Amino acid sequence: MVKKKVLFINQEMVPYVPTSEMATMGRNLPQKIQENGFEIRTFMPKWGNINERRGQLHEVIRLSGLNLIIDDTDHPLIIKVASIPVSRLQVYFIDNEDYFQRRRTMTEDESGEEFTDNGERAIFFARGVLETVKKLRWTPDIIQCQGWMAGVVPLYIKTAYHDDPSFANAKVVTSLFNMNFKKPFGTNFKQCVEFRNATPDLLEPYADHFDYAELGKLAIDYSDGVVEAGKEASRVLMQYAKDKQKPILNYPGDDYVQAYKTFYNNILGI
Repeated sequence: MVKKKVLFINQEMVPYVPTSEMATMGRNLPQKIQENGFEIRTFMPKWGNINERRGQLHEVIRLSGLNLIIDDTDHPLIIKVASIPVSRLQVYFIDNEDYFQRRRTMTEDESGEEFTDNGERAIFFARGVLETVKKLRWTPDIIQCQGWMAGVVPLYIKTAYHDDPSFANAKVVTSLFNMNFKKPFGTNFKQCVEFRNATPDLLEPYADHFDYAELGKLAIDYSDGVVEAGKEASRVLMQYAKDKQKPILNYPGDDYVQAYKTFYNNILGI
């Protein structure tokens, strides 16, 4: 039997960032799914506070070098890779000097002010992952999005990449955790999203001041399933998913592997 393929697009993973509910899930879920018979690939942002020497990251030259145009500006895409010790888990990192290397923290500067381009960073990350998967010539059956940084991926999969052979048959699953922002992502977020068939008019149903909640709704609308991944996942977004009649995996607790496997198979119609 051919192994089903799962692409994990993570916002956070230990040991590369401090331990959190999301970072722990980002680390453990891919490995457990791999151990249970799936083929996987795992991506995350190369946050500026990640120690490349300690994590043994190195650039993959054949995958780097592409420029992504966001809001009429070229942004070079750099791909790095590392393997987590005592596991067979390889992690691909999306990097860029302006969006990641110069920032020592993930979402806020040293004074606690949120970066004004967090929305653009999520867009760059989403497109960077998908372009890299294409270069790998790897066709996922399930795309598991975990964290706000992966929030634009479902839109792109169902619009800009809907007829791309790498993603044409992929099912998208969005995991909801407990996280929020103090400020919106900016008034130009919708303009920056534009790419191929992902046009700004598709975002007209959402608030102009695009914030974390609107990004969550966007992810849900273009996903094939939703997971209540965090113990305190957003009640508003969970209710939104229910109202949209999306297939939902309610919080499965600590023994979650079988629940995810069953949910994936249901989404795939197996």
